[in-house]
Amino acid sequence: MTPIKIFINQNIKITTSIKPHYLFSSLPLKQSTPPQINSQSLLNSISSSQWHFIKHLSPNLTPSLISSVLPNFRSSPDHIVNFIHHVDPHCLDLTCYCLAITIVSRLPSPKPAVALIKKIIGYGIGTKKEIFDGLVSAREGVSVSSTIVFDLFIRGFCELRKADEAFEWFLMMKGKGILPKIESCNDMLSLFLNLNRTPAAWVLYAEMFRLKIESTVYTFNIMINVLCKEGKLKKAIEFILYMEGSGFKPNVVTYNTIVQGYCLKGNIEGAQRVIEVMKGKGINPDSYTYSSLISGMCKLRRLEQASGFIEKMEKCGLVPTAVTYNSLIDGYCNKGDLDKAFWYRDEMVRKGIAPTVSTYNMLIHSLFMEGKEDEADDLIKDMGQKGMSPDAVTYNILINGYCRSGNAKKAFNLHDEMIGKKIQPTRVTYTSLIYVLSKKRRMKEADNLFQTIVKRRILPDLILFNALIDGHCANKNMDHAFSLLKEMHRMKVIPDEVTYNTLMQGLCREGKVEEARGLIDEMKRKGIKPDHITYNTLISGYSRRGDINDALKVRDEMLSIGFNPTRLTYNALIQGLCKNQEGDHAEELLKEMVSRGITPDDSTYYSLIEGIGDVDKFLERDGV
Repeated sequence: MTPIKIFINQNIKITTSIKPHYLFSSLPLKQSTPPQINSQSLLNSISSSQWHFIKHLSPNLTPSLISSVLPNFRSSPDHIVNFIHHVDPHCLDLTCYCLAITIVSRLPSPKPAVALIKKIIGYGIGTKKEIFDGLVSAREGVSVSSTIVFDLFIRGFCELRKADEAFEWFLMMKGKGILPKIESCNDMLSLFLNLNRTPAAWVLYAEMFRLKIESTVYTFNIMINVLCKEGKLKKAIEFILYMEGSGFKPNVVTYNTIVQGYCLKGNIEGAQRVIEVMKGKGINPDSYTYSSLISGMCKLRRLEQASGFIEKMEKCGLVPTAVTYNSLIDGYCNKGDLDKAFWYRDEMVRKGIAPTVSTYNMLIHSLFMEGKEDEADDLIKDMGQKGMSPDAVTYNILINGYCRSGNAKKAFNLHDEMIGKKIQPTRVTYTSLIYVLSKKRRMKEADNLFQTIVKRRILPDLILFNALIDGHCANKNMDHAFSLLKEMHRMKVIPDEVTYNTLMQGLCREGKVEEARGLIDEMKRKGIKPDHITYNTLISGYSRRGDINDALKVRDEMLSIGFNPTRLTYNALIQGLCKNQEGDHAEELLKEMVSRGITPDDSTYYSLIEGIGDVDKFLERDGV
């Protein structure tokens, strides 16, 4: 049988043996030998944009072949961008990527190069030093003198929020005598600021100063923001003077940063003084200035004053934004005045300002807090009619709301809907779900969900652990509850008084009051202060067991450290005394309770009636 030979671009030869009756068959043809390609044919294929053909051949391309071809596209970097997009990543090694990134960095837009940089970082191809050395060799190989490629790596690290890696790269550049551009330094400073790593920002700023990298207004604004985040407002104002002394004129962003700093500290008067300084220097406040002021006032519950600033903004020709109105809506929601909150939502709409997802989230949360689930559902429908999609926060509010009301089915349906819409559940989501499962004593499901969280590398927090421990204590599974305490230590989640109070309550339910008392010492060793609930738990435990003398000793200890007895304290003691047939002593405690302004409840009277044993006699003696 004669083999059929197909020639492509002269240099590519595919040889296939085919039986005649297969020639027009729909069955796939089997290749006896893989396609062969050399550097010239690959060069021709890339130049003529034969991307489908290259994609077909990519499994047979080698890194050495590709790296021999890439330098030919020094003057046409776009071809490399397309080639990398279509070729199998397994064909590329560190040398290929370094050549490609070096050449693509010559494009007017940095985006294609940064996209490739993020790929090489994500794939973990080589160490930072190997990549750096590879770029040095690539620049020499394609005769590129510009150092922009090194700066683009800093941008790549910053976009991936890899602050330490960006700074290490900065130091490698410094070590090779390559001066980073101010834009790269600003990217790093901004990232440190956003990550709340202000000491690292100052270390970088000092290095910039030593290298004599000229700052810009943007640099100064970032560092003023750093000072404000550290709460050093006086130094932030002094930094403006340093900025002016360096020949830079502060702008509205500079002053807005300090205005916001004062507002975050609750110093509205200080913020207003800064605004007056702005005006004195000919810098007019903008919408952001007033929004910061209004937000600060709303956090302090100065809502009427905040409302007045909306009018001041409009008199200055400034248009309030959705952010401005959201501050007022949030303020009135926190105050519990939903009518006013909805009034401002309606005013937004009247003025042509579209409510945001955040606007709806605040209103939905407040409706759930007031038990108005149907009205919350109506708002969700309203969002859908306006073409707005709920975000992770919306789902967390809904799930938490239904969990608090005990509607586990609805909460889990929303969780499934969330995943279906590719919205990643958060720790808050899972905490709410574990809470409702624990309250319903569905501990096997709660434990399984906990394992799911761990597998997904979501670090459980204190609230989640406390909910899970509470469920196991209520289920009388104390061994598992204490194993979770050990798990907290392993995961470096620090327990609090709620954790220990829950464990103590579980032990007291089982009559293990001495073990519960031992936990107080453990709390103190770990720097956790017992609270009135801690002592009331012990008093209740001893009283329930009939050990009234021990209960009274805990009461005295409680008083000695400054905790006043509560209704729970008295009820537990009265119950214990009545259990021991000490009705007269119990009545004395009742009088003491009333004298302290604590109103007895049904539990108090039931215990006393039980202790005296004669309802009529009790009513007659107490004049009820």
